[in-house]
Amino acid sequence: MKGLVFIGGEGPDAELCAGLAAESDIIVAADSGLVCAENLSLRPDWVIGDMDSLDDESRLDAYPPGRVIRFPADKDFTDTELALDLLFEQGCDEITLAGGGGGRLDHILAIAALFERERYPRRWFTAREKIYAVSGEFCCNTKKTDAISVFPLGNGPWKAQSTGLKWPLASAGWSRGFFGISNAPETETVTVRALSGRFLVLVTEFPPPGNSEFSRAGH
Repeated sequence: MKGLVFIGGEGPDAELCAGLAAESDIIVAADSGLVCAENLSLRPDWVIGDMDSLDDESRLDAYPPGRVIRFPADKDFTDTELALDLLFEQGCDEITLAGGGGGRLDHILAIAALFERERYPRRWFTAREKIYAVSGEFCCNTKKTDAISVFPLGNGPWKAQSTGLKWPLASAGWSRGFFGISNAPETETVTVRALSGRFLVLVTEFPPPGNSEFSRAGH
């Protein structure tokens, strides 16, 4: 089963979200993720969280009480964690996150850390990034202006191969704390093969040359 979690923050465009919703069996809104979903005319099956970021709690009145799961603000888990656990309990084995871009760095790092766990989301889409947990073979369509970054996940050892990247992953020596950042696609399709271990593949979309909205330069 496929699950989709809307979380607060910058999310993908309406077209992508509509496609994600159409292929999902269960949709969950985590706290202010409800605003993101409703702004796209999508109605979640569940709403979960402490609701401290929700702009108007009267939004909850449109949902059956049994489908709204509320937690105190002083809790041990983030709203995104609670949404993931709910979907795992419902039998979902392929979960996508939508939103979470921009905002506080600690929140972004907390979401990224979820991919390190034994049970983890498979994809995470923000306004500018497409992030994938890769075990086995992964293919994606890319543009020349995209930047591809790869990080090892979980327990090693790690070994990977790639096609379509300027700097092949086979030549990289992977260990905890190391990564390949701002790789460049040379073809319209990029393939990453995880021969050993698991990887986080992050595709950052950049505007065409001449648009100074944000820079591709490394840091």
